[in-house]
Amino acid sequence: MRLVTVRTAGGTRAGRVEGDRIIELDFPDVGAILAAGALEQVRGATGQSFPLADADLTTPVPNPPKIICMGQNYEAHLREQNAELPKHPTLFNKFARSLIGPRDPIVLPRNSEKVDWEVELAFYIGRLLRHASTSQAQAAIAGYTVLNDVSMRDWQLERSSQWMQGKAFERSTPVGPWLITADEVDASNLRLTCEVDGQLMQDSTTADMVFTPAEIAAYASGFISLEPGDLFATGTPSGVGQWRKPQIFLKPGQTVRTAVEGVGECVNLCAPEDG
Repeated sequence: MRLVTVRTAGGTRAGRVEGDRIIELDFPDVGAILAAGALEQVRGATGQSFPLADADLTTPVPNPPKIICMGQNYEAHLREQNAELPKHPTLFNKFARSLIGPRDPIVLPRNSEKVDWEVELAFYIGRLLRHASTSQAQAAIAGYTVLNDVSMRDWQLERSSQWMQGKAFERSTPVGPWLITADEVDASNLRLTCEVDGQLMQDSTTADMVFTPAEIAAYASGFISLEPGDLFATGTPSGVGQWRKPQIFLKPGQTVRTAVEGVGECVNLCAPEDG
C-alpha cells in the first residue's frame, strides 16, 4: 500500500495510491494515520479519487515528531573517505522545516558553496518503541520512503565536528513520494541511485549497509522513545560530490533524481535561496 499526503486549497489530505489515481482518505496526512494506528483501516477505505499526475505531493509526514539520520553506514562510502567501520550507529537530527516534497525545489542557501547530494532509503515508525530488540524494531517499521540528505559540506565539515548544522538547512531535504508499507518491501538488497542532470552519480544497494534499518531503530530506542511518524534516514552509499576528484557540488538549475528500487523516486530542481 502506498500512502501520500497531498496539498490542497483547504490544507493537506492523506490518500492511498491505486494505479494512477489517489483515493482520498479521512485523515489530514499520513502522520495522522500512523498516530491513530489506522494503517489497516485505510487499506480498504473508499472515497473520491483524482489523478496522481495532478497531485501536489508534500512529504508523507509533514511534521514528524523526530527526524533521526544515520551517517557512515555504507562500506564503500566509508572506503572512499578512508574511514573505519563504526562500532555503533552515527546519528544526527534534522527538523521539519528541513523537509520538502518529492517534486519541490531544493533551496541552495546563499551562505553555502558546497551543496551535495545523498540518496537514502528512509523509513517511518508505526508504533511506540523503547529499549527494543532488533525484531521488535523491525515490527515497528510502518513503511519506507526515499530521502535525499542534501548536505552543505562547508557547514558540515569545515566549522565543527558536529554534522547537524550542515544537514538541517531549511527546505533542503526531499522526502517521498509516498510511504510504501513494510509488508511490500524487502529492504535487504534494494538498488539506490542518484542522478544529477541525467548523469549517474550514485549506484549501490542496501546490501552494503553496515547497520540495517531495524538495528538503527533498536539502537535509537535505547536513548529515546520512538513514536508513530518518526522519520529515519539510513545513510548514503558512495559517489557523493565531496569525495570525488575533483569535487562536484550542486548548482542552480540542476535537477537531482534520487531513487530506491521498489520504493519510489524524488525529482527536484535546484533553486537559489531568495534574497
